[in-house]
Amino acid sequence: MTVKKYDIVIVGAGVAGMTAAIYAKRAGKSVMVLDAKTYGGQIIQTFDVANWPGDVSVSGVDLSQKIYHQMNNLGAEFEYAEVVDVIDTDKNGDNEKFLVKTDDEEYACGAIIIATGTTVREMGVEGENKYVGRGISYCATCDGAFYKDKPVIVVGGGNTALYDALYLSDIASKVYLVHRREEFRGDKILVDKLHMRGNVEFVLPYSPVEIVGEKRVSGLVVRSADGNEKTIEADGIFVAVGRIPATEAFRKLVKLDEAGYVVAGEDCKTSHDGIFVAGDVRTKQVRQLVTAAGDGAVAAEEAVRYLG
Repeated sequence: MTVKKYDIVIVGAGVAGMTAAIYAKRAGKSVMVLDAKTYGGQIIQTFDVANWPGDVSVSGVDLSQKIYHQMNNLGAEFEYAEVVDVIDTDKNGDNEKFLVKTDDEEYACGAIIIATGTTVREMGVEGENKYVGRGISYCATCDGAFYKDKPVIVVGGGNTALYDALYLSDIASKVYLVHRREEFRGDKILVDKLHMRGNVEFVLPYSPVEIVGEKRVSGLVVRSADGNEKTIEADGIFVAVGRIPATEAFRKLVKLDEAGYVVAGEDCKTSHDGIFVAGDVRTKQVRQLVTAAGDGAVAAEEAVRYLG
């Protein structure tokens, strides 16, 4: 197997990873960006981005395409590949310190930027796995069109859940928003918009207990804080209860916190020399597009400085 050599390998092609590629290429470094799925990351699931500076409103897909084309035009390379292992070779020569392995290729590089983001968190209730693809979805913009004029449920209390509920309220006949607390974690402006939608009903504070149905989902059993249970009838359930940091390939090299996020400060330096981190996978207080882009720029600048 031929080993491909680059100055910097970036693992993850979301906003953080692609921004890092832009800054690294502008500094004259050779760059490979790897992602198992596609470029754009979580943002491609958002139909309307209203907090990206310079765009009053832009779809997540359009925004990610703009950033990808900028990265591509500068000469950064991109491949669809899942990183399965990362090895510190103990070599100090250019482009030889790390070996990044995928199922089909090996990439040698002098520095790595982890921008893997996060994956969906399941509710962990009875029936969830059984009905995936048969009424259970983790992507409202992907599957919402299947529920035109039908009742649906959104489970979650963060911005993703709120955005999903808004999106689905334009498609579904009814949207039940289930959250285990009285207050939402997401932005108040989104909550206010949902209150103005006549087909959105808040189900608070209730937690999901069991998904019911025969061949497909027919409803969700929820339980209140005082133990009362009820069944909400719906054709679809959209799960937005959090994310899990995608750090498995790096566990043996960098320090992680208790939740699995890569420990790093605003300089994006990890506990391992030559490895940097950017975006939602980093320990941080605010996880937004603009902070992901900022991380990408910082991580790239630090990686370039490290390479000398």
